[in-house]
Amino acid sequence: MPTVSVNHGDASSGTYNIHIGRELLGDFVSFIPFDLKGRSLFVLTDENTTNPYGMSVYQTLKSSGAHSVQILTLPAGEQTKSMAALEQVLSWLLDHGVGRDSVLFTVGGGVIGDLGGFAAAVILRGISFVQIPTTLLAQVDSAVGGKTGLDMAQGKNLVGAFHQPVSVVCDMDVLETLPRRELLSGYAEIVKYALIDDPAFFVWLEKNGQGVCEREPEALARAIELSCRKKAEIVEADEKEQNVRALLNLGHTFAHALEAAAAYDGRLLHGEAVAIGMVLAFRLSVCEGHCPEEDAKRVEVHLAAMGLPTAIHMIFPPLDCDAVTLMALMKRDKKVEKGQNHFVVLRGIGKAYISADVDWDIVEQVITDSMEGV
Repeated sequence: MPTVSVNHGDASSGTYNIHIGRELLGDFVSFIPFDLKGRSLFVLTDENTTNPYGMSVYQTLKSSGAHSVQILTLPAGEQTKSMAALEQVLSWLLDHGVGRDSVLFTVGGGVIGDLGGFAAAVILRGISFVQIPTTLLAQVDSAVGGKTGLDMAQGKNLVGAFHQPVSVVCDMDVLETLPRRELLSGYAEIVKYALIDDPAFFVWLEKNGQGVCEREPEALARAIELSCRKKAEIVEADEKEQNVRALLNLGHTFAHALEAAAAYDGRLLHGEAVAIGMVLAFRLSVCEGHCPEEDAKRVEVHLAAMGLPTAIHMIFPPLDCDAVTLMALMKRDKKVEKGQNHFVVLRGIGKAYISADVDWDIVEQVITDSMEGV
């Protein structure tokens, strides 16, 4: 069973482990770095995962010697990452006697992980939480690194906190029931790690990506482990995203604008938006003269071959907006500093860097071409 350690700047905990393997849910309590006896425990899940995963975690905790165990099930979907849902979670915790030694277990995808992590960060000024991600996207990205947050009408993840989990349990068995579209959404984030700084990983994905998405055990485990190791390295170097961690936003400035324009209504999954965003980032880099055309095409061909969308015109139903509207949404992005957007652009595959010097006329043209299928 691969185990990836994350060393971070939180003096109160310092290190936690990401456990990757099969049949882990039956023994997840052994991955908690302290005794649960006598504590008040809470399980936050959603309608996609309560049966059997959320309820399985709940039943296991009931026999852990805890003082009490509570479970809350929320509606599935991005709409749940809201202030209203946060208030519901906080009230639930308070109503059931949350204490500073309590532990919150988030069982679900990125929405539940982000919402639950933020609730854990702010309730009583911070309690411990454990991530049990049930989607590939959450296992390789959102459950790792301590970013928590909510969406606002103005954009995605604009309210949140850095709050590291005490353990992450990635049971690959839960991915067996994951719809292929959701699996591909997670695969886009795996590709992201290769494109940032590891061209050899991208070559491996070109050869083994289909195996990953067919859930072949060795290929899937290797892809999850490498992704978690790469994210752990970046988090260790820059936990609060002051510099290099921003590279993890490759494609996300475009993606978050697309998701906001789609009103988080389900027509565009996060990983699908990231896939389009990465193609746009490469296209922008080519148009600005920084990246070889062949690298941009190679990335687009691979994502398309895997079944991911690569252009805005592929979104259905189509977005009811134009390039100017999308750029306005991009300018609300949380990565704006001193009035400037910081884009992740590329000099080629595995050669990402951060730039505040991007020509917005070129951005508009790149978006327009993608909307028109040029």
